[in-house]
Amino acid sequence: MSTLEERLADLERRKAEARNAGPERAVQRQHDKGKMLARERIDYLLDEGSFHELDMLARHRAHEAGLEERPYTDGVVTGWGTVDGRKVFVFSQDFTVMGGALGEVFAEKIHKVMDMALSMGAPMIGLNDGAGARIQEGVVSLDSYGGIFRRNVAASGIIPQISVILGPCAGGAVYSPAMTDFIFMVREKSHMFITGPDVVKTVTGEEVTLEELGGAKSHSSKSGVATFVGESEEDVLDEVKELLAHLPTNNLEEAPRFPSDDDPDRLVPELNDMMPESPNIPYDMKAVIEAVMDDGDFLEYHSAWGGSIVCGFARLNGYSVGVVGNQPMVLAGVLDIASSEKAARFVRTCDAFNVPLITFVDVPGFLPGVDQEYGGIIRHGAKLLYAYCEATVPRMQVITRKAYGGAYVVMNSKSVGADLAFAWPSAELAVMGPQGAVEIIYRRELQNAADPEARRAELVEEYTERNANPYVAAERGYVDDVIEPAETRRKLVAGLEMLRSKREEHPPRKHGNVPL
Repeated sequence: MSTLEERLADLERRKAEARNAGPERAVQRQHDKGKMLARERIDYLLDEGSFHELDMLARHRAHEAGLEERPYTDGVVTGWGTVDGRKVFVFSQDFTVMGGALGEVFAEKIHKVMDMALSMGAPMIGLNDGAGARIQEGVVSLDSYGGIFRRNVAASGIIPQISVILGPCAGGAVYSPAMTDFIFMVREKSHMFITGPDVVKTVTGEEVTLEELGGAKSHSSKSGVATFVGESEEDVLDEVKELLAHLPTNNLEEAPRFPSDDDPDRLVPELNDMMPESPNIPYDMKAVIEAVMDDGDFLEYHSAWGGSIVCGFARLNGYSVGVVGNQPMVLAGVLDIASSEKAARFVRTCDAFNVPLITFVDVPGFLPGVDQEYGGIIRHGAKLLYAYCEATVPRMQVITRKAYGGAYVVMNSKSVGADLAFAWPSAELAVMGPQGAVEIIYRRELQNAADPEARRAELVEEYTERNANPYVAAERGYVDDVIEPAETRRKLVAGLEMLRSKREEHPPRKHGNVPL
């Protein structure tokens, strides 16, 4: 019978093996690529000394598959800890152990930590760096993925789910991150794709590099898969911490408040001079947002995709808020397929996690064109409309300039449920711009005019004078107040304070049917 001392020594030996489960060669290769190890990533992300590991001594049981080696951890490190003192659950895939490929035990560990995160009501963070399904374990691996996907959906809208892609993520493995709330990628180190470059070449004949096909640049600017991109793993993990500070622990709580030295009553005089003389000259909506929010801080969401709309997290009087604003610097701020999808996803995320929404409006309409119509701009625009209509969080609108047609209605107007709507004196609320309106209303008169150009100019001026202002809307209560731009911050702070007690419930139903 062995003594307790011997047993403790045996336990320590096993745990040491688990802490160094990957062969030295694989560890060196990971470091040579400028990548951290699974445990180094956890140590960097979590508060020092806060990590509690689960299933450290788990090993695969796939003997029939011909897997001789049975390293502890089975290629994934799981557990819980804290970020800024707040509880989070985490899994970190270990590329040095069987390439981080997912087998039955690997998946069971992830299932367990996901179940705990949901039942404890705390964020789930996945650090992904793996080769996909473990081929030797065959259909068992595929079934195991299904268990992860089902849990992603069960937790959706209840706890924040964050995916950090720190290496390869291919095949079915991409769908778990795709169903989480936020995806982070590292430039030139992270790759996501359903099928790799070789398969693409075989099937379609297209030649494409790994980086072009599934790199951070492609997914942040073209596909809209990556929400945030960083230059290094450290940058990305720092940004994860910043994002967590804007989110509640779960859907029954509020995001933490960080009191600021920025005076809530501060006027923003520079906004009085920001609007160009001509309605056709752009200005930067991000500059408006940063001028209004606490300390000018703005964590932008999908910064390289859907550029005609700006979304992101900021603070107002210390409270976390979600901000959406048309960007006149890109396509004059129109709503197109990408910007509609981007903003719809952001609005629904904020609504799920009790983050109030502030919408800055300068929208000339939806982008016209055959590509947009065939691509389904009606369906995609409806996603944004749906998202605003169903949102029950406090919602405020500020119309800075153009608010034309259906796009004005979609951008969190009073009619779709905005709690407070403010307009600057430069606001123009109308069915369409003066030029187009005159062409339609006065078509016959212009055809018969002795000097059509001169008459057109007169009519445009008359129409602009009569309609391109916020006062008709203010008379009818579609705008609650026309405010001096410099007052925007203090008005929003006061509105947010008033709306903090807002309670709104939807009638019971299984779920709505979003126009996907």
